[in-house]
Amino acid sequence: MLMWIATQAYEMSKSETVSPDHFAPAMNWVKACGRAGSLRDGPCYPVMVRKSGSAAVQRFHHMTEYGILKKADLPLEVVILLIAALMLLISGVLLFPISAGTLPYYENGLYGLLLIIFALQMITLGKTPFGDTGRSKLLLAAGVAIAAVGIITCFVPDIFSRDSRILLFLCFSPGGFLLFLKMCFAQDKLRTWVKYGGIFRHLILGCGAVYVLSIMIGLIILLPNLLTTPQTAVVILIYGGAILYLACVLRKVYFTYPEAEKTCEGDVELSIDKAMMLLMGIFMVILGVLLIPVSFGLLPFSGSAQLGLLMVIFAIQMLASGNTPIGSFSRSWLMILLGLLFAALGIVSCIIPEILIFQLTVLVGVLNILGGIITIGKTVIPLLRKSEEPRSPFPPVLVKFFAATLTMNLLTILFGTSMLISQLIPALIIGVILAANGGVLLYLLHIVIILEKIPCDIGVAT
Repeated sequence: MLMWIATQAYEMSKSETVSPDHFAPAMNWVKACGRAGSLRDGPCYPVMVRKSGSAAVQRFHHMTEYGILKKADLPLEVVILLIAALMLLISGVLLFPISAGTLPYYENGLYGLLLIIFALQMITLGKTPFGDTGRSKLLLAAGVAIAAVGIITCFVPDIFSRDSRILLFLCFSPGGFLLFLKMCFAQDKLRTWVKYGGIFRHLILGCGAVYVLSIMIGLIILLPNLLTTPQTAVVILIYGGAILYLACVLRKVYFTYPEAEKTCEGDVELSIDKAMMLLMGIFMVILGVLLIPVSFGLLPFSGSAQLGLLMVIFAIQMLASGNTPIGSFSRSWLMILLGLLFAALGIVSCIIPEILIFQLTVLVGVLNILGGIITIGKTVIPLLRKSEEPRSPFPPVLVKFFAATLTMNLLTILFGTSMLISQLIPALIIGVILAANGGVLLYLLHIVIILEKIPCDIGVAT
């Protein structure tokens, strides 16, 4: 995602035409895809066409219209519900071999993931476990705090075990009970849904099941001995199935009635791209800070949960906007499948310690190195080339943007290299690198917000 933003900033310095901005409606960016493409549907890709009626072109068009390359229309709320459902279904399945003693179990990993899902809903949708509220700075701060607790819960065993249990109980049980009451008595919910009928009857069933099962899940988390492990696994599987059912129903509702996909108004606007920048920045800063005492043996640390959580964050980016560690792509059904695969690997790594740590270490290391190199190659190196024609100076804010982008990607390459070559960099230095990487990412988020506030169109002539 950052690579795509940086590409747009660079193209502003050398193109003569402008097109509507993809992430800042108040601004115009230079068209990065040439006359044949548009940024409104994501990045464009050059396609060599030999003959207009060739079989290859026809197959390509068929795949983009009907196959796995077809654009996936998944609202953000549905994406978050899909991740939550996948998390619960995988957890329910794994609890059976865990109860038999054939697999280890890291409870904090699951609790941390659940807290991050709640935080993501608050930050991006303005939805709390107790109902919809307007997006406000207070709600944003609460979401960031819950995300931080979830990240630390994942990383450090037993540090927030009791607190995370209580927090999850409050989110699930009282939250589910209040949402059920609102569904039953609010004029725009149950009564209206019954009157409309059709798909809304499925919405009543899906919401009702999720709210009631949420109450049960909260009690199970607060009182772990309430049920046996196999019984808990069955309840979790049913709950995951109910959330998956609700996600499918909501997608159908939003597709049939687009006006139903309303967003909570408020004094804070934060798109999914910026929300993921915020979450990733917090992730990196917390990870870097925690690695400093870990390097001195002062704190325990779960490396598999760290890798798993990072994979889940990658997956959310891929599912929500098509952004990957190596660049931005069209959000097709192929990207959705890859995102679900990344999420599944991350969830398993968070719940079952050490099972995928080698494979994910290599994968994350390679993705970091490739992402850093590709971004530098696309956005920074072209700026160093001499131009035959004089070029107007960059606006100061873009100079800061490019400097921060270069710094962040160099740190990313360094971090990825340290993952592939063990003992290359001491753990203490890696902690400093990660914290610096997170700080630069948050600074980039600040610059993007500044760019959005510029009231006039931006165009820099060559």
